[in-house]
Amino acid sequence: MRYWLMKSEPTEFSVDDLAAAPAKTTAWFGVRNYQARNFMRDQMRVGDKAFFYHSNCEKPGIAGIAEVCKLAYPDATQYDRGSKYYDQKATAQNPRWFNVDVRLVRKTHFVSIKKLRSYRDLANMRVLQKGNRLSITPVDPREWEFITRVLLK
Repeated sequence: MRYWLMKSEPTEFSVDDLAAAPAKTTAWFGVRNYQARNFMRDQMRVGDKAFFYHSNCEKPGIAGIAEVCKLAYPDATQYDRGSKYYDQKATAQNPRWFNVDVRLVRKTHFVSIKKLRSYRDLANMRVLQKGNRLSITPVDPREWEFITRVLLK
């Protein structure tokens, strides 16, 4: 099993939206960064766990835990001319963008990025690195264990 941090802007799709979704499940669509796409397409497996992270908001941070419940498949928004995620170079024969489905495991109390930064054990966590803008990043098993044991207990 691998661990991930998946960012979503709460004004677009929040942990509450995931909790209200049918079967508490959604496609993690709209990722338009090749490295983040490759994480989903090449490395994510059913059962992998992820921190649901609210980003690009007044108080960014972890708001829940989700799990991958469907392997990567082509992101339908890349073909939709009315979508802000439309990609004219994508074709059904050669999709450029993929998504996985995630299911909410549980909402958690909120853990801010400021709180995450206050722990030396998390100093190397990718989301905390300067310049990191990826919407999906791997989480080291030690970081996952620390956060779930100390911050989300």
